[in-house]
Amino acid sequence: MNTILIVDDDAQLRRSFSKLLTERGYEVETAASGEQCLERARKGGIDLVIQDIRLPGMDGLETFRHLRDIEPTPQVIVMTAYGTMETAVEATKLGAYDYVLKPFDIPAMLELIEKALETAKRKKELSGGQLDEARSSMDAVLGRSPAMQEVYKAIGRAAPTDATVLICGESGTGKELVARAIYKYSSRANKPFSIINCVAIPETLLESELFGYEKGAFTGAGSRRIGKIELAQQGTVFLDEIGDMPLSIQAKILRLIQERTIERLGGNQAIPVDVRIIAATNRELEKSVQDGVFREDLYFRLKVVTLTLPPLRERIDDIPLLARHFLSLHAHEMELPNPGLSPEGEAALLRYQWPGNVRELSNCLQKAIIFSKGAPLSEKDIESSLRQPVPHGKTPPIDTEDALFQWAGDTLLSSRSEKPYEEAMDVISALLIKSALEMTEGNKTRAAKLLGLTRPTLLAKIDKHRLAMSTKVTGPKSDS
Repeated sequence: MNTILIVDDDAQLRRSFSKLLTERGYEVETAASGEQCLERARKGGIDLVIQDIRLPGMDGLETFRHLRDIEPTPQVIVMTAYGTMETAVEATKLGAYDYVLKPFDIPAMLELIEKALETAKRKKELSGGQLDEARSSMDAVLGRSPAMQEVYKAIGRAAPTDATVLICGESGTGKELVARAIYKYSSRANKPFSIINCVAIPETLLESELFGYEKGAFTGAGSRRIGKIELAQQGTVFLDEIGDMPLSIQAKILRLIQERTIERLGGNQAIPVDVRIIAATNRELEKSVQDGVFREDLYFRLKVVTLTLPPLRERIDDIPLLARHFLSLHAHEMELPNPGLSPEGEAALLRYQWPGNVRELSNCLQKAIIFSKGAPLSEKDIESSLRQPVPHGKTPPIDTEDALFQWAGDTLLSSRSEKPYEEAMDVISALLIKSALEMTEGNKTRAAKLLGLTRPTLLAKIDKHRLAMSTKVTGPKSDS
């Protein structure tokens, strides 16, 4: 039975809400303050906290911050009669499952509670202590950041359906692990799960690997062979790195999705197959479509549900939690003591950019444990386990300074521009805004905060630079 903790200083609301939820089969407990909430939550067994923002003593947001330090962390629904943008943004930033205004619609709230509890259940199961494939499925998406909350929700929504899913993200963000999580919580979980890495198998073999072949289809085909797709009947097929799939095979995957049939190599019979398709890529498929190396019709068929995994550098708040997780996991697997992290070691992890994402973090900590002498991992231990040095300051690399210096002298000051200073500021401003929008996936409110601007100022600058950037700007490359 799920246990819900209601936190509100209104005694009448606590009684009526408690009665409503108890009648629907939930175990309900109540608290009148943030302090009481934390005291009860630390004892464990709470699946969902529904809390008011305005509380006597410790306020609701401060209570929420402390709740995040409790393991396992319960899901939290925030409710308030005083809805402000600041409160809503802060609650969302802290990872609230949702934010509800009083008075709320009872049927809608009951539906929200049910969804929050289902998400809590999946998080608990997926990040539990069993060392098996299903449990490791969430290694890459473990975290409390808002970005990770969205990933949890997306997995929860997509898994029960039969919809085709496209998982996007940089290498090392855990696309295969997320695919396994979707599979595990689907109705096909007791059926086959077939993984095909489209870049690891040579093009000449990929078609026969996927679709199989008939006897005599080619030299050496002495008997019929069933392909991985056909073998996965009623199960799930995961097409990893689909952006690298040859165009000739893309056409056959399109037919599979549209008609639910395949043909073996060397055969002419349409074979019905019942499989769910999950695909993943670290490429920008829209650009691949424009470049003519990926079929547009297949792209739209794949992106029925699109799930984008954020790179680790965009969720640095999750690094300490991930680090503790991987230290415990690898120490257990290798039967070595868990050394833990020193404050300097953790600081080094937070400064590093993690080009290899979560996979690189895991590998780094595994290597560090092997060479650890039992003491908490230091900054030196971390640095010796990384492929690149940890930055120790925010000074731009000298090559970037040189490039800017050369651009200023050779291009701007040598041109006939009447206002080279303003032109330079416009170019740099445009690059900063473009970078901020890319980092926040187009979210203008977050981009404005990142840049230290107000949202109206950012919008005005975006309009200005769209006009200014309609012609080619001669300047340093953005990756210099």
